[in-house]
Amino acid sequence: MTKKYLLGIILCLIAVFSWGGMFPVMVPALKIMDPFYITLFRYGIVAIIFTIILLFVEGKSAFKSDGHFLKLWLFGTSAFAGFSFLVFLGQKTAGPSGSIIASVMMATQPLLGVLVGWVYRGVKPTIVSLISMIIAAVGVFMVVTKGDLSVLYKGDNTIFALVLILVGALCWVIYTTGGGDFKQWSILRYSTLTSIYGVLSVIVILFVATLMGWLSVPSFEQISGVSGALIYMISFAGVIAVFAWNLGNRIVGPINGILFMNLVPITSFVISIVNGYKISAFELAGVSITILALIGNNIYNRFAQSKVLKS
Repeated sequence: MTKKYLLGIILCLIAVFSWGGMFPVMVPALKIMDPFYITLFRYGIVAIIFTIILLFVEGKSAFKSDGHFLKLWLFGTSAFAGFSFLVFLGQKTAGPSGSIIASVMMATQPLLGVLVGWVYRGVKPTIVSLISMIIAAVGVFMVVTKGDLSVLYKGDNTIFALVLILVGALCWVIYTTGGGDFKQWSILRYSTLTSIYGVLSVIVILFVATLMGWLSVPSFEQISGVSGALIYMISFAGVIAVFAWNLGNRIVGPINGILFMNLVPITSFVISIVNGYKISAFELAGVSITILALIGNNIYNRFAQSKVLKS
């Protein structure tokens, strides 16, 4: 194992451990402020930090889109507006188990990546990948229901929350996949420009929503109340995680990098248990099934890829 590859592994671990911790951290914050303005404060500051770093490292010319404005805007909006809006709204809607459900849904991103690759790059999924998706869906179903099928018809918001989180996770997969179109750019440049364009979309959306009366500008007390969560979300789950994830995936490759997403629910589970959340055996079994399905699919893809290279 080369030093560069080891660095890629460490970077991926930093990213997923940071993201695994953000769901429990957001539990008290979402009781104080809506996820939309939290997104603005979080990624607004992240975009500013990235901008300053890029300006000093690569200069003004690095801010040119080179004819890729639409792509950068779509990928940035997908990640920094779509992902954050939908996942944390889903977590808030799901209630006490929201952080667990959200973290498990993050682990399905490798399989969502298969679907995105099929649609965006024309790479058809294998039968094994399709079977893995079904098995992983069963695991997620177990986590969501906790063995109580009444959640499917008793009229609560669990299923709606699940859909929000799933679409949010898909948004991040689209962003990660889009990074493959900018291999000639530095990771810093791609991260910075997408964050800038994404935050601009966040500002427009919030302006319209606030003007229409759907949202209200948070008070100083609310901002102060979520300051601890914002510090974590901006630093560890923001600047550090985004940069580490993009660079780590470029080093180890997408097939290897995406496997690290399995550690997100494990990290979230451990933190939630420490904070007093009682995890049922059904939830534990469900997340285990989901992770095993993803690992099995990854191992098969590795084997198939090595077979092609040898032939």
